[in-house]
Amino acid sequence: MFYLYILFSQSAKRHYIGHSENPFERLIQHNTNSIEKYTGKYTDWEIVALFETGQTRAEAMAIEKFIKKQKSKKLLLKLIEPDFVPTATLAQLVRVPKRSSRD
Repeated sequence: MFYLYILFSQSAKRHYIGHSENPFERLIQHNTNSIEKYTGKYTDWEIVALFETGQTRAEAMAIEKFIKKQKSKKLLLKLIEPDFVPTATLAQLVRVPKRSSRD
């Protein structure tokens, strides 16, 4: 399964959208790899929204590209809202419940 994730850095006051088969492992990479062009400058990224996108990387990449192409902070903030139900092009997204801090 591939996932679309939205990260937030409190120190940067910025969001980042990405996809991965293992978003929690990828989060560790974002927080520890200073070579990353966008996320490497900060080490306090946290997952604020997580969605299943499908069985293939192509599906995940297509959704990620669609969201980024919108250049819409409003859409990004809607996706983060727990009660938001994606429709139309985003209808294939299935929200993954937040994990507790003990996970």
